[in-house]
Amino acid sequence: MARTKSGSGAKAQPALEDPTVAPSTFNDGLPLPKLFVFDLDYTLWPFWVDTHVSPPLKAKDNNSRCVDRWGESFAFYPAVSSILHACRSRSIPIGIASRTYAPDIARDMLKTLHIIPSFSDNPTAANNRSVRALDYFDYVQIFPGDKSQHFSRIHQASGIRYEDMLFFDDEARNRNVQTELGVSFCLVRDGMTREEVDRGVWDWRKKLNIQAGDKDQEVEVE
Repeated sequence: MARTKSGSGAKAQPALEDPTVAPSTFNDGLPLPKLFVFDLDYTLWPFWVDTHVSPPLKAKDNNSRCVDRWGESFAFYPAVSSILHACRSRSIPIGIASRTYAPDIARDMLKTLHIIPSFSDNPTAANNRSVRALDYFDYVQIFPGDKSQHFSRIHQASGIRYEDMLFFDDEARNRNVQTELGVSFCLVRDGMTREEVDRGVWDWRKKLNIQAGDKDQEVEVE
């Protein structure tokens, strides 16, 4: 994969986002994609797992982060837990499409890091125990190769149309899943945030000619 980002991204943790707020598009009454798919490196977490991480991994701080053999600390971007839990709480399937050359380490990372739900719009979340991040994903495709291969497998396993999928990735070259398959593609510049989710959802809606004013009308999505 292209190596253009500077630094490991593992030492300095980004400023935390408010974990109690879901993406606004999840609460506006308009249709959402039937499947959200995420890349891993520099999309869900700020590092290349096949370059910056040296196993074994050890959980820290109630599995909110982990350290590798050299004591380097790794965690998701601050908004990831809230985004994944927002999908889960609305019964929206979630997938991973990663072309990392270290799939085993990536899976270990997803097992070690936990999702800790905390939502003001979901009072019961406070009583929920943390869950392995890996268990949040319904479709996991982690292997080197063109992302169209990942989505072909996800489509076969899920039965969901490509047009009903939304994919977040930090590399523009992976936009081919949109041009070749019809998957809505959202280019992520600085990791996942609620704003990135909303931007991707609105791009998907625009393809269906869905506008903000449609929330007072019945909108049909095949």
